[in-house]
Amino acid sequence: MRATGRMADVRGSYDELFTAVPTALAGLLDDGDAGGSVAVLVDGEPVVDVWGGWADADRTTPWQRDTITNVWSVTKTMTALCALVLADRGDLDLEAPVGRYWPAFTARGKEGVLVRHLLAHTAGLPDWDGPVEELYDWPAATARLAAQAPQWEPGSAAGYHSLTQGFLVGEVLRRITGRSPGEFFAEEVAGPLGADFAIGLAAEHDARVAPTVPPPSLDEDVVASAPGGSTPAAGTPVRLRDGNSVAWRRAQIPAASGFGNARSVALVQSVPACGGAVRGVRLLSQAGCDRAREEQFSGEDRVLGMPVRYGLGYGLFGDTLGWGGWGGSLVVVDPGNRMAVAYVTNQMRGPAEDTRGLELVMAAYDGLRS
Repeated sequence: MRATGRMADVRGSYDELFTAVPTALAGLLDDGDAGGSVAVLVDGEPVVDVWGGWADADRTTPWQRDTITNVWSVTKTMTALCALVLADRGDLDLEAPVGRYWPAFTARGKEGVLVRHLLAHTAGLPDWDGPVEELYDWPAATARLAAQAPQWEPGSAAGYHSLTQGFLVGEVLRRITGRSPGEFFAEEVAGPLGADFAIGLAAEHDARVAPTVPPPSLDEDVVASAPGGSTPAAGTPVRLRDGNSVAWRRAQIPAASGFGNARSVALVQSVPACGGAVRGVRLLSQAGCDRAREEQFSGEDRVLGMPVRYGLGYGLFGDTLGWGGWGGSLVVVDPGNRMAVAYVTNQMRGPAEDTRGLELVMAAYDGLRS
């Protein structure tokens, strides 16, 4: 089925009650966005699965059904799900000191950092201060973080760990399972669900990747800033050109280097939306799902400069949970309605004016109310 906006072609399928979603995507493309995809799953089944626009900045390659792109910090929800799976199996104690699994981590006053602090951005290690190239070297990156001193008393404050969270949680996972986070995710989450999402992308998928397009009037040297403003994050600046590099694609940066599309993001995050089981595949118990929503922190995030509520690996927003990524991608999980909404785009906009994901989520709720 094809929905036609004023100009933009939006392809895919959708339930007629949810027409507002493809219409909203068409509007974004008409407004100048390169490309993107939106999926709404209810009870693990798609009521919206649409895509449109272009996979490249030159607008020569149409966005296809299987186009994937870097979803940046939406990746955090995938890494969090892996931790919740291990906790549900009894292999990971979220209340344990990180040092139980990673003895070297206790250096420089970090004995009191608990696993749940890593998931809730309260561990006191928000800044990546190494070279960008070291992000592609797992042993070097994790050794650097193990040697750091916390910036605040762990658990007492929150500061968004934009790049570091994935290495911190990921190294705990690796020490428990003997597998890298990307391998664990592929074998225990994406594989069983049949989800087209990867942390550490193999070369065979490169042809499907839509590189991220900078905001209008900016180039690939634009650097990551806190979602609430335009000031660059502390530590080493990451440029868009880094995220578009082959090295970034191959690396496992479990806070920021996940590649997928809206369909795969919504499918994976339907697990916590649907009580732990999707399409006959159970990854979590109901209790395991409920853990994600246990509030760990509520207040001002000292890095983002805005009020936040953090659960275990997810942001909490009323009765929903989820997270967004640099550049605009977003996932919202609504367990009460057994719904997951995902928006994945290759088009960055300035953070101050970027309300696209929210507009698409509201359009999905219009359909739900119908």
